[in-house]
Amino acid sequence: MDYPKSPRNTVKRIPKRGHYDEATVFSILDAGFLCHLGFVVDGQPYVIPTSYGRKGARLYIHGASTSRMLKVTETGIPVCLTVTHVDALVLARSAFHHSMNYRSAVVFGTAELVTDEDEKMDALFCISENILKGRWDEVRPPNAIEMKATSVLAIDIEEASAKIRTGPPGDDAEDYDLPVWAGLLPVKKGYEEAVPDPLLKEGIEMGHSVADWK
Repeated sequence: MDYPKSPRNTVKRIPKRGHYDEATVFSILDAGFLCHLGFVVDGQPYVIPTSYGRKGARLYIHGASTSRMLKVTETGIPVCLTVTHVDALVLARSAFHHSMNYRSAVVFGTAELVTDEDEKMDALFCISENILKGRWDEVRPPNAIEMKATSVLAIDIEEASAKIRTGPPGDDAEDYDLPVWAGLLPVKKGYEEAVPDPLLKEGIEMGHSVADWK
């Protein structure tokens, strides 16, 4: 499925890098767990970083029930959610043509408060799995008090687009003779060695959700 182009989701700067198919947008969303949520309150724009999860064409975010971001956006105002991955620094021969290889997704929708307790728990599981797969099954689930203190919002994707840059630098023709190294500096995502909690009891082995990242 392709998302229809509209004034708010059409890529205008270098449109050939734009993608509107659901598969590309989903692949970018699924490759990360940190997004930035944009919204406007009384003419003042805000952009807040937060974690998220995806189930089909529905995204979930969560936070404290007292969170201003959640209390404001649950009223049904339009929101814009973005996710970006940097794959490489693009090093050109001129300062002007330096760039980055990246994958980004921009999603538009309206947030609504999840009130069904089963969906709320499933949404929290979805977010947890998106951050570190398998961790949810290794820990104590939220209790009633914690669930009451937590709000979950659902954002159905109404419109979306992706923008992707790949490949080497594109210098001006006359600059290719400059004695300057040019190319790509790839960016690698990963985790370093896990550090145990100082209060961890002896004999407790690391869970697979963490050990599998080694």
